[in-house]
Amino acid sequence: MAYKAVIDLTQKAQDAKRKQQAQDRFQEPDPALPPMDVEDLPDSVADGVRGAGWPGLMPVQQRAIPYMLDGQDLIVQARTGTGKTGAFLLPLLDLLDPHTKTVQALVLGPTRELAKQILAEFDKMNSGRPEADRLHAVAVYGGVGYGPQIDAFKKGAQLVVGTPGRVLDHLEKGTLRLDGLRMLILDEADEMLSMGFYPAMKKLQRYLPRERQSYMFSATMPFKVQRVGEEFLDKPGFLTLSSGRVHVDSMDHRSYKVGPMEKDRALVSLIEMENPDAAIIFANTRREVEYLAAFLRNFGHDAAEISSDLTQKAREKVMARLRSGELRFLVATDVAARGIDISDLSHVFMYDIPQDREYYIHRAGRTARAGKTGVAISIVTQETERILDDIAKKYDIELDKRTLPTDAEIAERVGQRLVILLEEQLRNKTRMERERMRRFVPLAQRLIADEEPELLAMLLDEVYHDSLHASDTEAVEQERQEPRPKGDRGRGRGRR
Repeated sequence: MAYKAVIDLTQKAQDAKRKQQAQDRFQEPDPALPPMDVEDLPDSVADGVRGAGWPGLMPVQQRAIPYMLDGQDLIVQARTGTGKTGAFLLPLLDLLDPHTKTVQALVLGPTRELAKQILAEFDKMNSGRPEADRLHAVAVYGGVGYGPQIDAFKKGAQLVVGTPGRVLDHLEKGTLRLDGLRMLILDEADEMLSMGFYPAMKKLQRYLPRERQSYMFSATMPFKVQRVGEEFLDKPGFLTLSSGRVHVDSMDHRSYKVGPMEKDRALVSLIEMENPDAAIIFANTRREVEYLAAFLRNFGHDAAEISSDLTQKAREKVMARLRSGELRFLVATDVAARGIDISDLSHVFMYDIPQDREYYIHRAGRTARAGKTGVAISIVTQETERILDDIAKKYDIELDKRTLPTDAEIAERVGQRLVILLEEQLRNKTRMERERMRRFVPLAQRLIADEEPELLAMLLDEVYHDSLHASDTEAVEQERQEPRPKGDRGRGRGRR
């Protein structure tokens, strides 16, 4: 008991320290700037609003644009659909020089779809300006040829919108240079990390000029996103739409309604979509806990259970694995989970709705600790949906009811992650390894032509699930040991 008490006190002290650090980092800009309306904007930016066909500015645009025009690094917490794209694109119309034919702004996002969407929005805004003052932009992503993208660079594109992997490929090939870069924007930072782009982002960072403005937009602010903010931005201010003040300690509460016999598959689907680094999964009975842990392991996920049958020593061993990052998923009942205090959890999954309604708050409170945001996901049935609705009403919880992703949506998300993973592995291959690898290109083509994709699918599945068992700290340490590009000037987190 004395040993456990020391461990608990140490954990609480670490959490308190992290929370204070988060509060120190995430503060509203000082001095605060007043929001802007269209009539307050520079003419070039107001032209962009008219080009987009907007009657006015949305709240996130009103609040963020003044700081971007003022040249302050900024982190903005805003959900999709709040107008954040306009918040970072509109200022570019004033801050970029249309007569300087070099890349002056780089927007990084998680998917090709988002890159194309951002470019389309920018083209609308840009169309509202006089033709002589219009900027040139290009979307850069994988799955298409390099030629048109290289041509756009040569013609003097001032704005590049792309995914980290393809942008990094251009930088390493020397087809893209960022010597004249003035602004870096990380859009949907949480999604970029979920997709597995962190190693590419760290390598790309070495090509960024030290003197620049940097901005990060993210719907959630878990620890990994906070870390990216520290690494890429220089003493940024923090804005959020969740309230009129700094609000890092926040929770997203989501629910998915499924049939009683579909809950286990639904859980796997949600895990595949969310891809959390670590999470706790709650069930109401010991039998369900044992079943779920075995089910997840059989599906290829790292999962362990704790129950009242385990000795204290065995339970502490499981908890140590979770804290160290060796274990991703802990399955537990409310009774077995008493005293659990893990600071870096981003997700809590509720396979069963708790019988005691107060337990919902205790479960959700396992995340959103130490100055972070978290996600509480509930799987409900026709019978339990009403119970969750009552809990939400009692505790004034804003419950986001969603539809379970389809098999096609899950396959698309997992496929995107796998391509990112394989591209990263290919970048790290030596010239000799690439030469050896080419022996199998004809075989891969023949397998596809002969309609035997199962053999390739087997290999891809093994690669993907092996990646789920590796800590991302290994990739980070490997990146840190790699030599910097020639001519690197010690490019760092931002302006100094």
